[in-house]
Parts: sequence; C-alpha cells; structure tokens
Amino acid sequence: MAAPFKDASKLDAGKNFIIPAPPTFSDPLEHRAFLKFRLAQAYRIFGKYGYDEGVAGHITVRDPIRPDCYWVNPWGIHFKLIQPEDLLLVDHGGKIQENESGPSRFLNRAAYMIHSAVHEARPDAICAAHSHTTYAKAFSALGIPLDPLTQDSCAFYEDHTLYSQFRGIVDDREEGLAIANALGSKKAVILQNHGILVATKSIESAVFFFISLERCCKVQMVVDQAAAARGLKPRLIDPVDAASTRESIGSEIGGWFNGIPEFQLLEHEEGKRFEYVPAP
Repeated sequence: MAAPFKDASKLDAGKNFIIPAPPTFSDPLEHRAFLKFRLAQAYRIFGKYGYDEGVAGHITVRDPIRPDCYWVNPWGIHFKLIQPEDLLLVDHGGKIQENESGPSRFLNRAAYMIHSAVHEARPDAICAAHSHTTYAKAFSALGIPLDPLTQDSCAFYEDHTLYSQFRGIVDDREEGLAIANALGSKKAVILQNHGILVATKSIESAVFFFISLERCCKVQMVVDQAAAARGLKPRLIDPVDAASTRESIGSEIGGWFNGIPEFQLLEHEEGKRFEYVPAP
C-alpha cells in the first residue's frame, strides 16, 4: 500500500499551503482490503459517537474490483463490533455475493433500497453514509435546508439539498430512487423527519462531512433558539464568502484530510492499523 501521506503535493484551491494526497494502489485486491478495513473503522467511529439506533443506519463503499457492487454492514450487529470480515458484498440488485461476504447474511432492506439507488445514480460516489442521529433527526423535522451560519456550515452551502417527503421505512425501489434523485450531484441530503445522508468520493470525507453536518444541525437549532429568545434574526454569512469558504473546507480533498484524524485516533485507541497480507 502507498503510505497515507506519501505524496504531499496537493494544493488547496490554489493557496500557498500543501496537504497530503490520499493513498493509491496498484493491486486491486490490496485496494479492496484497505477499503474494507476503512469501512469497518468508519462503523466503529460512528458507534463511538453514538450514531447507532438499534439496527438502523448504514455506510457503504463501492468495490474497486466490481464497481457494480458495494460493501455494507450485516443487519443486526452493533457498529462498534464491525470488522472487515463481517462486511457483505452486495450488487445493485440486492444479491449478497456468497464467496466474498461475511458469515452473517442478513441485509438491511432499507440500506439496499437507498444505497443501491445512490451508487447507481452517482458513479462518482465511492462512499455513502446514513444513520439516525439525534440532531439531524430533530433538524430534519423542520423541513428546511441548512443556513450558512458558521464557517463549518459553509462546507454545505449550495452543496446539500432537502428531500421533503416521509413515507415510512424505505422498503421499495421507488423511494430509494426518489432519495437519490433529491441528492442529485450534492454531497448531502436532509431527509425530512428522518435524518441525513452524505455521499462522497472517499470513506474519510464521508465520515467527516457526516459528523460535521450532524453538528451543524445542532448549531443551527441552538442559534435559532437563542435568536428567538432575544427577538433577533441570525446573521448569515454573505453568499460570496460562503461559496468561497465551501471551495476550501467543503472540497473533497478537504473532507478527506479533515476525516483522517478520526481514523488516526481510532487506530491509537485500538492499536490496530491496516496491514495487507496477500492470499497464498
């Protein structure tokens, strides 16, 4: 595997500072192993933040060898327990791939309906994440998009949308397609009365933007409440400045780089890093 920070050559939006580049792989099997390792880590990070809600919630990553398939968690196992060998490889038709998948073959139907539609509609989306988090659920009930209130919320300025429907548990293809259509080319969609979904080009950026969007939902509700108590209106960031800020902190490489510390901390806490051992 290429070292995570092998190529420190990425300039951010033409500025005069340098950030590392994501790893690259010449061996597709090593690439697959790394993505599975990272995806399992992402679940455990979500578990650490309390982003679990019973058996709800799912993160998927497109397989680098079979791009018509994606890896997902088996239904009914706690996020904190997910390991690479537990993951299921599922095609866009919802069929579990027997030779590659983990031993527990329970597939969350909602995960299949939503994520298959997103991955089909968005070939650029390597990773998609959705879970029933507290503040995203609360904010989604308002049926409004996020305002550019802070530097962090600018990452989502004109790069998220609202799906203003709720038809119960997602258990049919039409609803999955409607969510994918609402997402469009954006990085995130607020699902009314449901929560949020983020779709990006890396697991690291999906994890970071999901965590950040959950926090931004909390901040907006706090600001709105404080402003109402004082008879004020929140002061929004100027559209030009919001767009400029989004180009920096809301970029894919920015999301990937911001997400890296979450994985560094998990590896420090667990004492476990990626090691690839080719099959004999």
